[in-house]
Amino acid sequence: MKILVFVKQVPDTDDVKLDPKTGNIMREGVPSSINPLDANAIEAAIQLKEKHGGTIAAISMGPPQAEDALKKALALGCDEAYLLCDRALGGADTRATAYALAKAAEKIGDYDLLLFGRHAIDGDTAQTGPATASFLDVPQITLAASIAVEDGWVICDRVLENTVQKVKAKLPAAVTVTADINTPRYATPLNIMKALKKPRTIWSSADLNCDPNQIGQIGSPSSTKKIFEPPKRNTDTKYFTGNPEDMAVAFVDMLAAEHLV
Repeated sequence: MKILVFVKQVPDTDDVKLDPKTGNIMREGVPSSINPLDANAIEAAIQLKEKHGGTIAAISMGPPQAEDALKKALALGCDEAYLLCDRALGGADTRATAYALAKAAEKIGDYDLLLFGRHAIDGDTAQTGPATASFLDVPQITLAASIAVEDGWVICDRVLENTVQKVKAKLPAAVTVTADINTPRYATPLNIMKALKKPRTIWSSADLNCDPNQIGQIGSPSSTKKIFEPPKRNTDTKYFTGNPEDMAVAFVDMLAAEHLV
């Protein structure tokens, strides 16, 4: 079995900066980590490999520092890694990102299963996985809380608000996973050392034979009209003393003074 797992490096949520001109998240030089749900996707891939054999390729798109996420994926158990790194790919929305990822999957070829985290914590759109499957014209299962492969089919439980669906799709297929599917393992020191010898490949848009009109900001049909940092909250704490009735009156008076009631 050949599994492709897609990994995104996301900024640490406590240190997000915005480009005032483009409105895009500034990723270069910003402390980052692997998207948490992508770690679940990696773990799902590893468990399937342990049961059925095969290989796992990790794929990411981003600036050079996104290679750090791929190094972690290799240390966790992936066999090879591919980074799509090109200025022309920058500023892509979910459609343009999915197009580039699909081109990478096509170039790798002969895959059986594509795994994605349900969404990335920096965008929270949950669109990239399904859109990539659409470009590749393969069936897709979203919101998977379990995954199994039997006789050429992938079988998943989809946990919805009021029900659980048992869904299957013929391989090759794409699956997006939720955090309920597993608990990601930690990389051992030995596997971290082994990861240094595993193959890593960097591809440009030209290597993927991408249509320039389908990638980056040019190929992104959606755009951000306005993005801004919210004003910092006043975190001053006011304490009330006295009996409950007096404190309640004082609290309501304070809200009234702030025009909140």
